[in-house]
Amino acid sequence: MVREDMMEKKPGKKNYSRFESMSMSKAVGAATIFTDKLGQIVNPSAAHVDKSQQQMSKWAILALAASASFMTTLDGSIVNIGLPSISSTFHAGISGATEWIIIGYLVVIAASLLTFGRLADMLGRKPIFMLGLIIFILGSMLCGLAPSLLLLILARLFQGIGGALIFAVNVAMITSSFPRNERGLALGLNAVIVSLGVATGPTIGGIITEYLTWRWIFYVNVPICLLVLLAGWYFYREQRPQQGQRGRFDPVGAITLAIGLAALTLGLSFGQEWGWLSVGALISFAVGFVMLALAVFVESHVEHPIVNPKLVTNRVFVFANVSFILCMMALFAPGFLLPFYFQELRGFSTIETGLLLTPLPLMLAVVAPLSGTLADRFGSRWLSPVGLTIACIGLALVSQINAQSPTWDIIWRLAVIGIGQGLFQSPNTRTMMGAAPQEAQGEASGLLATGRVVGQSISVALTGTVFAALGGAAAGPLLSSPQAHHLSALALSGLQNTFVGSFRASLLVCASFAAIGIFTALARGNDAVVKKAK
Repeated sequence: MVREDMMEKKPGKKNYSRFESMSMSKAVGAATIFTDKLGQIVNPSAAHVDKSQQQMSKWAILALAASASFMTTLDGSIVNIGLPSISSTFHAGISGATEWIIIGYLVVIAASLLTFGRLADMLGRKPIFMLGLIIFILGSMLCGLAPSLLLLILARLFQGIGGALIFAVNVAMITSSFPRNERGLALGLNAVIVSLGVATGPTIGGIITEYLTWRWIFYVNVPICLLVLLAGWYFYREQRPQQGQRGRFDPVGAITLAIGLAALTLGLSFGQEWGWLSVGALISFAVGFVMLALAVFVESHVEHPIVNPKLVTNRVFVFANVSFILCMMALFAPGFLLPFYFQELRGFSTIETGLLLTPLPLMLAVVAPLSGTLADRFGSRWLSPVGLTIACIGLALVSQINAQSPTWDIIWRLAVIGIGQGLFQSPNTRTMMGAAPQEAQGEASGLLATGRVVGQSISVALTGTVFAALGGAAAGPLLSSPQAHHLSALALSGLQNTFVGSFRASLLVCASFAAIGIFTALARGNDAVVKKAK
């Protein structure tokens, strides 16, 4: 590509950029080159190579971010399946200390995402991403080697730091590498890979726990993440922020935000087990809200806060994030409740349950790239609310299944939810990240990931409470126990009706979250507002 600079004239001195043609003797032709006003020679073929390298680089970065997201997502869904085997190995119940394998991981991620997002904007995304992979690999190895439940929990907390480092930058890596007119497609393709992690996790986890040991649930991360680490070292190139653009780190804000978010996540995760009015739950919520309020005060009085003020005062960004949290509150619970439905009410095996859970993420994987491409071409003003509307209808449809519903009847209803989530997610993420300034992409990615964790925690807490309060949590174990065969038809029918009623009410609560999200998605504004904000 040949570029011709505009002539610039400075006061007191003429300084013209010139277009030059140089002939080389004994050459087949003439090579046209130009020099800029600093006298540097630029070759058109080199410029073409640079553009080709940039094209290749952005797809390589997408592959790296998506691969890391796949592994962290796969890890979460596999570990859930492996909990019974882990509790059996260490002679501990699934509730209590064993729950910390899951909840501790979430608490660490929730506590550190915003801080790591800020560090990514200061130091660059590559060092944060690479460090995250290294810690995730080491944490996975330590989890697999753990000789006791306590050391497994500690290793899982360490692994959570690696997961948080990856989650804090993966979306920012994609949005900062792709131009605006390709971001929707790129985010949609990333959603495909993440959905495959969600879809295949239960099945892979069931196969591993059935034919190997639970330790391989963690070992499987090591070789794949090592390949991603080596590929990232070789392919990932980024221009790091200059010294004057980095700003200072706010340790007080980071600590208060971490404690507040960790306490809030802890209370939501254990609230049902402890009792929502128990001392432990009340202390967790009190500490969480007080520390978050203190964090808001601290952040508003420092020059370089952890959360960029341009983000929290941007209507488009805020409403897109709220819509995403409501989406997680609505659509995470089906993956939490459906295994109980399939295994306790219907008597399916772990592997069959994993396969029956796949229609939702598979439809998300099919629709997300299409919705992202549509958002790139026509904007996301209507795609996000339409997606949540379809998801809301899908949740209402799934709530109507019962103990006699045929498999095909369940599959198509789950597919409707997946279509709605696919239509919503890519356009909404594109809008949210597009509303963030370039220097705050890491913080925006951290806020997005924090919203995901908080939304998922609230979803499980509220739907689990409804399910337990209406008797579903008590009816399920009875239905799947050997004693169920000795119950009368009337007693068995009563238990089934109790379970189905609790299941239905819980999913209708999820549908109400999606319904609220429709209005917040409409309230955020259109793409024209995003362009103006940037």
